[in-house]
Amino acid sequence: MSETPPDRLAVDPSSPHYDEAVLARDVGIRFNGVEKTNVEEYCVSEGWIKVAAGKAKDRFGKALTIKLKGTVEPYFKERSAASPDGAG
Repeated sequence: MSETPPDRLAVDPSSPHYDEAVLARDVGIRFNGVEKTNVEEYCVSEGWIKVAAGKAKDRFGKALTIKLKGTVEPYFKERSAASPDGAG
């Protein structure tokens, strides 16, 4: 697997941009230089992220999202040597 995260990734399993193997590696997102922990989907080439809009849900029970435009920098978080799964 590559050491750089994909150009586009989503956390929703019903999305065509969902990739369980990549998400298992713990992807972090910096948006306009600020660490974001609530990103639902991102696209580096188009320069946007989607974040949940509070606790609002659509009629199917999925979180409503807002698209924010800016500089997107995905990266793989480093695992500590004492990680519970033994990897690292």
